[in-house]
Amino acid sequence: MSDVAAVDALVEGRHGDPFALLGPHDVAGRRVVRTLQPGARGVELIDAQGRVVGELQRVHDGGLFAGFLEVDGGYRLRVHWPAATHDTHDAYAFGTLLGDDDLRLLSEGTHIELFRCLGAHPTVLDGVHGVRFAVWAPNAKRVSVVGDFDSWDGRRHPMRRRVPAGVWELFVPGLLPGARYKYEVWGADDSLTQRADPVALAAELPPATASIVADPAAFHWTDDEWLRRRGALHHAGSPLSIYELHAGSWLRGNDGRELHWDELGERLIPYVAGMGFSHIELLPISEHPFGGSWGYQPLGQFAPTSRFGTPDAFARFVDRCHEAGIGVIVDWVPAHFPTDIHGLAHFDGTPLYEHADPREGFHQDWNTLIFNLGRNEVSAYLIASALAWLERFHVDGLRVDAVASMLYRDYSRKHGEWVPNVYGGRENLESIAFLRRVNQLVAERHPDCMTIAEESTAWPGVTQPVEQGGLGFTFKWNMGWMHDSLEYMSRDPIHRRWHHGEMTFSMVYAYSEKFVLPLSHDEVVHGKRSLLGRMPGDEWQRFANLRAYYGFMWGHPGKKLLFTGGEIAQPHEWNHDAQIAWELLDHPRHLGVQKLVRDLNRVYASTSALHAWDADPRGFRWVIGDDAGQSVFAWLRFADGGRPVLVVSNMTPAVRHGFRIGVPEGGRWCEAINSDATEYGGSGVGNEGERHAQAVPAHGFGQSLVLSLPPLATLIFVAD
Repeated sequence: MSDVAAVDALVEGRHGDPFALLGPHDVAGRRVVRTLQPGARGVELIDAQGRVVGELQRVHDGGLFAGFLEVDGGYRLRVHWPAATHDTHDAYAFGTLLGDDDLRLLSEGTHIELFRCLGAHPTVLDGVHGVRFAVWAPNAKRVSVVGDFDSWDGRRHPMRRRVPAGVWELFVPGLLPGARYKYEVWGADDSLTQRADPVALAAELPPATASIVADPAAFHWTDDEWLRRRGALHHAGSPLSIYELHAGSWLRGNDGRELHWDELGERLIPYVAGMGFSHIELLPISEHPFGGSWGYQPLGQFAPTSRFGTPDAFARFVDRCHEAGIGVIVDWVPAHFPTDIHGLAHFDGTPLYEHADPREGFHQDWNTLIFNLGRNEVSAYLIASALAWLERFHVDGLRVDAVASMLYRDYSRKHGEWVPNVYGGRENLESIAFLRRVNQLVAERHPDCMTIAEESTAWPGVTQPVEQGGLGFTFKWNMGWMHDSLEYMSRDPIHRRWHHGEMTFSMVYAYSEKFVLPLSHDEVVHGKRSLLGRMPGDEWQRFANLRAYYGFMWGHPGKKLLFTGGEIAQPHEWNHDAQIAWELLDHPRHLGVQKLVRDLNRVYASTSALHAWDADPRGFRWVIGDDAGQSVFAWLRFADGGRPVLVVSNMTPAVRHGFRIGVPEGGRWCEAINSDATEYGGSGVGNEGERHAQAVPAHGFGQSLVLSLPPLATLIFVAD
């Protein structure tokens, strides 16, 4: 490229190597300084004291100035604009920024701490305060930093390309935290777009789409004690009871606005603690452009959404949860991303983050793009995101969304609409390797944290360790239990005898994985009705069915998850644009359901037999599993050193007095839960709080209890 052609390319924003022309250069023994300042009237070079040490001449009408620096040492630019004069350091007087180790790891696609090198980082170089920018765009022809600081003009701050990593970098002097910015990318396809930073640590409030330079000051955590003991809370024998919620719709301000993290902390944390839940699970809080996606179409994989406040505000929320003894799980979405033009799609003018072939790269169900996890840099990008949530924000676990869609190449696709793997099969080998790598790294770096898979198929070994051939998740959502049991409970009790297996089948595979029993947000939207709305019968029976179902769930092996609103028997579907109908608690039946859930959590957490052997077949034994005619279920729960527990569910409106059930121990059995108790809104049929075993054999045991089974109810007895 001739000198004239190079200058023309520079001022037109087409030059891919701005440092070759801009900044200081030695020419024939003298130092020449060039700067591109479109719209400026003139430019001078000044020293540290503000004295002029060089006059620059306009050498191109596009705003290129050049001249000699007349003294040794550093300099600054004094730029004369039509209405002001501005002194600044020259961004092109600084050397390379990223170190060799970072570049090597980036080139290999193995950098798992991307947020520490890519993105925007306030720093001090050679005594000058500013912000260091870096972005991966290997096929771009030119990348610039743009923002309010340069009138969003991509000609002013073109970046240096570092090869072979394909990373573009630039130090912009004088910038401070809070500055808005994007990257202007001249793509390989000659497109010109302004993109949010894929590794931004903060972002503008949607619908605005700029990234924000985050404050580098470290958050002052006070949760050391929680971190020391949380490893004991996150294993298969722990009493995990998870309250799933959408942060924007749990509670609204008086004016209908979404609450910020500090406001949520004031109201939500005491509520969750008082209800006896061990963990909060937040629907995705990564920055996302469309609120109606509930966060499941994220673009800011490293940035908490600004809808609820700053990253520090989210950190305060987590810290306060830990202070109250509440763990925090966040939904994490590595399967797909939206097509918004300011995001990742065709980022550098090529399918960089996504697959090029739509049979692999386009998700038909959600109109989103699928991450190309076979590309090491993309895999590393997402792995770094997972670790960043655990490390930057001390979250206790990641619930990984849509795992089934990642495992199968033909997921939700017809014949001919998918590409087989290298062996001709339907398994997505790249996704499998990615998920194993994520779980390996979490286990190595944060063994006290959890990963939970939303996986709806019979894929083997989801919660088996990676070294044993599994995917390595801590827990898996039991979607089969959820669908079968909800289908059963939606039936009129007169028909339940013909579908008894829908409630017992889960025990056939209960120990194939380490399960969470989810009654999640997905079950109360899109015309599925609320949980209460699915229950059959008149109003009294619908509430009784729901209470019986909760008792069945809390007595069944598996950790518990309940979506917000379920604990107060909200009658209508969840609406992400409105708060939960808390006014329902003025009605005794809704208040009764809330009291029941609170008591179930209390009994569950304090009774080892209900949780300690969740993943051990020794922890469960059917007593009555085949009484389809009466729709009665009874089983025992055990734990090493704990008192056995008897759970009995009567899923018909018929009261059954004198019902004999065998038990393994004599003596007194205390009625810890009766979902038909009057305080829960029931009819009050029960067993006076206890029953004593009689020496009458039944169900293979030498002693038995004679019980009154309330209508549409679950009883939980604990041996004294």
